[in-house]
Amino acid sequence: MTEPTEPLTATPARVSVLRRLARNPLVNLVAAFVVLALVQTFLVRLYSVPSGSMESTLEVGDRILVNRLAYLGGGPADGDVIVFNASTAWEPSPPAETNPLKAVARWVGGLVGIGPTNDHVLVKRVIAGPGETVSCCDAKGRITVDGTAIDEPYILDDVPFEAGVLDCSTVPASLRCFTPFTVPDDQYFVLGDHRSASSDSIAQCRGAPTTATCVRLVDRSGVVGHVFSIVFPFTRLGAVS
Repeated sequence: MTEPTEPLTATPARVSVLRRLARNPLVNLVAAFVVLALVQTFLVRLYSVPSGSMESTLEVGDRILVNRLAYLGGGPADGDVIVFNASTAWEPSPPAETNPLKAVARWVGGLVGIGPTNDHVLVKRVIAGPGETVSCCDAKGRITVDGTAIDEPYILDDVPFEAGVLDCSTVPASLRCFTPFTVPDDQYFVLGDHRSASSDSIAQCRGAPTTATCVRLVDRSGVVGHVFSIVFPFTRLGAVS
């Protein structure tokens, strides 16, 4: 006759070790960083706004939350504010950090969204997506997408335009003007809300013919996610639209 087996239970020594680990500040810190890294990699990421190109929607230094799951079922919609990985077509990548301590600080900064980081990202607003034709301007100086003027109440300090004085038919023409451009598949045409101070999709075409060589686009694979909230400074806390 066999003896009945007893259920396995944690020994007092094992429980004691687990409790000590749970109370260890270093273990808790490492666990917190692991959780934070997973959240920022797959769910929501914190970024610092690097420039004034999106003023006054986003100010330099604003901490913004980016939803990394927003576009799992498709691409950004017109009007969305997005963070994207900047290719060399936009600006040169920053040089690699050679100082080990600074390199670690940049890694931590990218993880928590505070301080210098290794991230080479930009934030802009989507104006037109794949297959859409964007141009400027109509008689009131507005951008059109597929022939329909879009309302842009968020614009700050637009490029000068005055119907009959400085518009798309005058000589010289307004630098706000650009000829129709159809966005290719899996690409997005983006502009900054601070329109006259933004290095964006059309910046290198202003005053020149609008061609694929001067228009800079965002590739679908480079989109990090949708900016949905400002979390710091607290005086600017709120949704982004």
